[in-house]
Amino acid sequence: MNGRDVLLVVDVQNDFMPGGALAVPRGDEVVPVINRLARQFTNVVLTQDWHPPGHVSFASSHPGKQPFDRIRLAYGEQILWPDHCVQGTAGAAFHGELAIPHAQLVVRKGYHPDVDSYSTFVEADGKHTTGLAGYLRERGIGHVFLCGLATDFCVAWSAVDARTAGFEVTVIEDACRAIDTGGSLAAAARDMAAAKVTRARSTALAG
Repeated sequence: MNGRDVLLVVDVQNDFMPGGALAVPRGDEVVPVINRLARQFTNVVLTQDWHPPGHVSFASSHPGKQPFDRIRLAYGEQILWPDHCVQGTAGAAFHGELAIPHAQLVVRKGYHPDVDSYSTFVEADGKHTTGLAGYLRERGIGHVFLCGLATDFCVAWSAVDARTAGFEVTVIEDACRAIDTGGSLAAAARDMAAAKVTRARSTALAG
C-alpha cells in the first residue's frame, strides 16, 4: 500500500470478543487477519469505543428496558446495548493479541454521556466530530481501508462517513465480523453500496 492509504482498525476490544459484554460472533477471528494486513500499511489508525459509566446507549440506563430494545432519543432511534467498553476497564482494552506497534493514532469515541457514536468520524447526533477526517487530510490520505468490529455498526457507519468526507473507502470483509440484529447487516450493506463503498478481501490486497 502507498502513503495515500490508511488502515482504520475499528474497535478490536475485549468486550466485543467471545465471552465479552457485547460479543460479536467469531469476533476473535479478525485479529490474526488484521495483524497480517497492518504490516502492509505505513499508516494505521486504531479506534476504541470508550463509554463513561451510565452511558445513554446502555439498557441499564433505562429502567424496564433490555439489551437490543430500541428507543427514541433526541438524535433519533437508539439500539440499547449491554454495558460495554466502559472507560478504563479490561473490557475496553484492545485484544491482547492485536499486534500493530506502528499504529500512529488511537481515536476514542462514544465518550459523550448522552450521544452514542458508531462512526469514527461523526457521532450519532451528526454534530460532534472526532477530528479524524482533518487528521487524515493533513496527512495526505486519500483512501481509507476499514476492518474490525462490527461490520454492521461501527465499521459500516465509519465507511459511509468516510465517503461523505470525500475519501475513497474499502471495507475488507474477511477482516470484519457482524452482530446482525434486526436486519442490521443487510441494512449496512445497502447503505455502503449506496455510498459507493468498495468491498474486498484481504487476499486481494496482498503484495
